[in-house]
Order: sequence, then structure tokens, then C-alpha cells
Amino acid sequence: MADRRHILVVEDDPDLRDTLTEVLEAAGYSVAGARDGLEALSELRSRSRRPDLILLDLQMPNMGGAAFRTAQMEAPDIADIPVAILTADSRGGEQAASLNSAAFMRKPLKLPQLLSMIPRVIERHAAAHGESR
Repeated sequence: MADRRHILVVEDDPDLRDTLTEVLEAAGYSVAGARDGLEALSELRSRSRRPDLILLDLQMPNMGGAAFRTAQMEAPDIADIPVAILTADSRGGEQAASLNSAAFMRKPLKLPQLLSMIPRVIERHAAAHGESR
């Protein structure tokens, strides 16, 4: 289906990344994964498909979530892609706000809440940018 919403999962834990991919695909999304911020930037620059939402872990090797988000916001062609921060860090909410994220969820994730948050964030972003599906 060409009109499925696309999500980029940026998570260094392969088990969590795989689980999120499976759950999101079962919910009808197309999903790409990245192990860290560097891989995520490469994925975004390859233009294989522009995501409607990025699910972003903060604590990752090579390039963490905060550094990725800073680089993303500095790149005009990808700056407007909404980001939901997913982290176990107790200061995650503060970090999410400082990184201008569209949403924040603390790990361990509760999948029903995640699955209800995603369409709200995507639709809010689409409405704010005059997009429709």
C-alpha cells in the first residue's frame, strides 16, 4: 500500500527496534529502522521514503538522539519531520521539550499508549502543515 504512513525507528537496542517494527507493521505502518543517529541521518538522506514520524531513542552510541535531533533541525529538507522521544532517562521530558519534540514517552514503553500517540502526532503535524491523505 503506497499510502501507508511511514515511521523511522531510531533505537540502538536491536530487540526493541525489531519489536517496535513488528508491532508498527502489524498496525498498518511501513517502518524503517536505524541503530543510531548517524544511520538515521543516512536513511533520511537516501530519500528511500520520507517518514511521517521519527521515534527516537536519546541514549545511543556513535550519535545519540539529542545530536541527531540537532542535526535534523539544522537541515531544512528534514527539519519539519515530527519526532517522538522514547527514553528511559528520568530527565527525558525536559530533554524532549528542549529538543522541540512532538511527543515523549518513557521506557519501558506501553504499546497501547504508543499506538494511540502515533496517529495523533502524525495527524496534528499534517493539519499544521496543510497536508492530507
